[in-house]
Amino acid sequence: MNKLFACVASLAILSGAALAADLPSRKEAPVYFPPPPTALWNGLYVGLNAGGAWDATAATRVASGPFLINGPANAPWAFSSAAAGPTSLSTRNDGFIGGGQIGANFQYGNVLLGIETDLQGLAAGNGASAATIAPTPLAAAGLFFVTTTASSKSLDYLGTVRARMGYLVTPTLLAYATGGLAYGGITSTTNYSQIIPNDTPGFLFAGLGRGQSSSARAGWTVGGGVEWMFLPNWSAKVEYLFYDLGDVTYPVGVSTDLFLSSVLAANAIQARASYEGHIVRAGVNYHFNWIAPGPVLAKY
Repeated sequence: MNKLFACVASLAILSGAALAADLPSRKEAPVYFPPPPTALWNGLYVGLNAGGAWDATAATRVASGPFLINGPANAPWAFSSAAAGPTSLSTRNDGFIGGGQIGANFQYGNVLLGIETDLQGLAAGNGASAATIAPTPLAAAGLFFVTTTASSKSLDYLGTVRARMGYLVTPTLLAYATGGLAYGGITSTTNYSQIIPNDTPGFLFAGLGRGQSSSARAGWTVGGGVEWMFLPNWSAKVEYLFYDLGDVTYPVGVSTDLFLSSVLAANAIQARASYEGHIVRAGVNYHFNWIAPGPVLAKY
């Protein structure tokens, strides 16, 4: 009887195992991970831009100071000449700016990091002149200094190398901040004249000079903007930059007070111009996009 029960139980177990093996197996569905934002911005780009530039500090300042005084009696002439000479001229450097840019973007989700360099030409530059009449120590005798000054300055070209960091407000709209190196070619010129037209016989006061500074200078820039990907591979931007290339100081000339062949006093004249300003420009870029990764499916 026991042997019969054992045989029946064994057959039941074997039949159940065979039936389970014939049933279809049930697998879990693959886990779906949503794709990251499409990397529309990744890669190199080139473009053009145009806009306007204007000075933050427009003045060219001209100053005079004694460097030789031959005796205490001549000190009032040296210092009154110096006081009559200084002037500030509005040499604004406002105008059109345009050029091109090249850069690279690295997109991480909604965050964008990049680097951009550009080179601009400026159709700008301005000059100004002034004439003043100031008393000498013998003003009571009708002696006056007549001083004329003329200055001009220009920013011949401007370039930048900047980092960019931005956030994608939407997949096609970028807001960014930017900053880095600025460099440019500058030219500043000043002409100076100071005389006493009706000087006492035997005395001659005369100051004449022309100075110029022309060089390449480096500084910094900072700004920001928005850029819109309006077509695949094409974007348009509006951008503001502030740049600072520093001040340039250069000698202009010398004024001397003479009596016959003796030098009674002498003054040095120098000019100082500032190169800092604002830029507002619009541009368009063509993007050589890298291939963005597709959706990720986890397999088990």
